[in-house]
Amino acid sequence: MSKETEPEYQLSDIFSCTRCGFCCQGETTVSLDAKDQERMVRVLGLSREETAQQYWRITGTEVQMQVRDGHCIFYDPTQGCTVHEGRPWRCRQWPLHPSILSDESNFHTIAASCPGIKKTLSYKEFSHIFQALRQHERADEQNG
Repeated sequence: MSKETEPEYQLSDIFSCTRCGFCCQGETTVSLDAKDQERMVRVLGLSREETAQQYWRITGTEVQMQVRDGHCIFYDPTQGCTVHEGRPWRCRQWPLHPSILSDESNFHTIAASCPGIKKTLSYKEFSHIFQALRQHERADEQNG
């Protein structure tokens, strides 16, 4: 099928975040790269120093979000992610992890824990759309 006839897909065709917070639970959190840090500082409207002191765990050169009461410091049970627009790229990626494309059992495991995954799609349909979205994303990155 040529690119001209390939339908355009949207993320919402396979996933819509319900902000349930399941992915925010646990005693560990994700690392923040420089762009994540900049985005978070901007969204919070604080200085880098204030953001680091209040929200980050810094070990050497590693910067991570702090964990409180068994979940990410930005997770609130009534609101979900309180820094949603400033969340790290790894949080933005989840639950659409590339391992879904190489192992159907990963898809079923992730879909079982994430209410945002469109469960009306078969694995084959989901994978087709997800792969098309990834290819479009890579093309956009290459084109600037």
